[in-house]
Amino acid sequence: MRHNLHVGVGFLAATSGLEGAGRLEFQRVRTRAGTLSYVQAGVGEPVVMLHGLGATKMSLLPTVGALGQSFHCISLDLPGFGDSVKPIGARYDARYFAGAVVALLDALGLERAHLVGNSLGGRVALEVGLRDPDRVARLGLLAPSMAWRRDRPWAPVLRVLRPELGLLQLAPERAVDPVVRRLIPGGRDGWAAAGVDEFLRSYRTARGRAAFYAAARQIYLEEPEGDDGFWPRLRTLEPDALFVWGKRDKLVPIAFARHVSEAVPGARHVELECGHVPQLERPRETHGALAEFFAL
Repeated sequence: MRHNLHVGVGFLAATSGLEGAGRLEFQRVRTRAGTLSYVQAGVGEPVVMLHGLGATKMSLLPTVGALGQSFHCISLDLPGFGDSVKPIGARYDARYFAGAVVALLDALGLERAHLVGNSLGGRVALEVGLRDPDRVARLGLLAPSMAWRRDRPWAPVLRVLRPELGLLQLAPERAVDPVVRRLIPGGRDGWAAAGVDEFLRSYRTARGRAAFYAAARQIYLEEPEGDDGFWPRLRTLEPDALFVWGKRDKLVPIAFARHVSEAVPGARHVELECGHVPQLERPRETHGALAEFFAL
């Protein structure tokens, strides 16, 4: 299924004939962070799932299917992505996204939930665990993005470069599509191609581009050390956490596992033969580890 997974899968879900609690359904809810879009399925303890940079709720659809047998799974479009609100000028940093996740919990009447996050979504899940630990049961972190520990030579430029420039389409759309598909392994067919479709669907809008650039900028600029730095704050993490790392991940190298172990000695770790998206590259192992961890 291609081009718009929200519409395509939503149509199949709506015409499946299934009724009652736990069926796959697409919803929008008004929150204090704006209107948020999500897909849900299953019954049981709630598990809120958060996608990576440039992705949408559909990147965790296989996880919804796998865990929906035992949990109430909710995969969210973070603000700025997919079919959720895309405010101009929002910070689009981890704290902003974490506030939106808590706003979703409030709007759905959920006191606590397990959180699953991939890449940027993993960083957001960590932020919720740091800021609102009473709202988090356990954390399942799939190759979560982390503050860089090496030099950031472009930081001075990015601090003055405004992400609102994304409101302008500087490159012709017909030029963007093939470049993105060449950059993403398997981006011309299969599930990866559908994921690229989802990215482009949002990126083709002015607000979607601005949100993407703003979020990418914040990832790069996050301070690793200092009173409010990521790594000192990580040492205060309270919820139990499972980290799933890809041994071939080029975006969040597995070397980060050592730093996390030093900061959070009680965290669990799983290392898989995959890249940056374990739930798609190694679904059986990833979902098995999450289900076992959440059931403890």
